[in-house]
Amino acid sequence: MAGPNGPSRVRQPAVAGLFYPADARECRQLAGEFVREGETTAIATAEELVDAWGAIVPHAGWICSGAIAGEAIAALARRAPRPDVVVVFGAVHTPLHIDFAALPSHERWQEPAGDSEVAHEVTSRLSEAGGLFAIDDRFHETEHAVEVELPLIQLAWPAARVLPMEVPLIDDAATVGRTVAQDMEASGVSAVFLASSDLTHYGPAYGFAPAGVGMSGLAWAKDNDRRLLERVMDMAVDRIVPDVRAQMNACGGGAIAAMMAACRERGATRGQVLRHANSFETLADIAPQRPDNAVGYAGALIGR
Repeated sequence: MAGPNGPSRVRQPAVAGLFYPADARECRQLAGEFVREGETTAIATAEELVDAWGAIVPHAGWICSGAIAGEAIAALARRAPRPDVVVVFGAVHTPLHIDFAALPSHERWQEPAGDSEVAHEVTSRLSEAGGLFAIDDRFHETEHAVEVELPLIQLAWPAARVLPMEVPLIDDAATVGRTVAQDMEASGVSAVFLASSDLTHYGPAYGFAPAGVGMSGLAWAKDNDRRLLERVMDMAVDRIVPDVRAQMNACGGGAIAAMMAACRERGATRGQVLRHANSFETLADIAPQRPDNAVGYAGALIGR
């Protein structure tokens, strides 16, 4: 279903000015810095993965995780420079029940630095097939998981269209990713796949502090992240959803499983973590925080 006022051709920004700059020039400049600085890491790690089809990217405010997201996108763009479509499997933050992959009805997503064209013929094919896919704008109207990545995507792949998709933590998340990859292959469309997800949300602010509050608690949270990242590096696709349910170490476990399954369909055999940090660490030199609450972030590539 579309939004309450019917389908709209253009999806308006929901978090510009909050998670990233609303001014076009400032947005473009900062996105460019993140992607260009990420290219240095992309060159340094060029021998680690010869081919890559996907990446995990964090989606917090750019002040917290923009550099990590830009680094992962730049590293992927170095290995896959000219995809037709960038598929963004996003975490679901909308407080509504969902047991399918939510596609948008929009033809374009507006961003301060320019619009992103949606691969709407793919959304039509997937939604018409039914089952695990449906067009439902309620899960895109205020969602930030895809939106904050778009200016970075525009810098890295200026000619590509995008396919936004919110994937909940469902048993069939890997099937979602595999189906998308098979659709792209059958239609002759080249694609790369992003999973927009943060990692452990730790502390009283998130109602999750099993190891107490303070530096020891944040150290436990990073170890909790590493449990998931080990699954990513081992390409243990079928372990992602169960582990996230048990360990609460990602907000986008369904998105990660879908992205990894899509990459495995293309031939991926392993993952590589580029950087792993948390908000306490990334804000230390900008806006120091008490060691009470923190969110984990990782940039990772999936390939062979």
